[in-house]
Amino acid sequence: MALYNFQRRGMLYVISAPSGGGKSVVVQQLLATMPGLTYSVSVTSRPMRPGEVDGREYQFVKREEFEQMIRDDLFYEWAEVHGNFYGTRESTVREALDRGTDVLLDIDIQGGMSVKWRSPDAVLLFLMPPSMEILEQRLRARKTDSDEQIRIRLENARREMDFWRFYDFVVVNDVLEQTVQSAKNILEAERHRARRLRQFEK
Repeated sequence: MALYNFQRRGMLYVISAPSGGGKSVVVQQLLATMPGLTYSVSVTSRPMRPGEVDGREYQFVKREEFEQMIRDDLFYEWAEVHGNFYGTRESTVREALDRGTDVLLDIDIQGGMSVKWRSPDAVLLFLMPPSMEILEQRLRARKTDSDEQIRIRLENARREMDFWRFYDFVVVNDVLEQTVQSAKNILEAERHRARRLRQFEK
């Protein structure tokens, strides 16, 4: 009796949320509990925050260096958010996907829309905050922004949340454990979608 070995190319998985929406914590949990999933560290021109490590949260570069990288066409996607640049190196994404490794991108809505346009096969997940009040509480708890910066982020968040309908999945990020489990269920289901598989007889 013939046995079959299913193989597939790596899957590109995007998580977006308004600023303060908690996507970084969800991403950390997914990476810690899901084999075969790697994280593409974004490049940013924003200053490093206390507790951050270059190459872990982001690759931090000067604005001029980021602009040169744009001119050199090194990015899979990039966007300017809150006055700072953020981008994903194309070489990092392509190499992982070609190895059959799933790539997780923690990017803003602009980046998510760029990936959707460039890679229609990517899976996009939008994390929705339970309410604007809870979102504001989370932003203030970070203690990294002034009152004016928080006001601007909340205004932007209201606009960003209108983009949920352009994503493949929406999860309300209320209870962390439930949010992570929902995201894992989505990723596991997509890994077994028939159109992603190639069959080889053993």
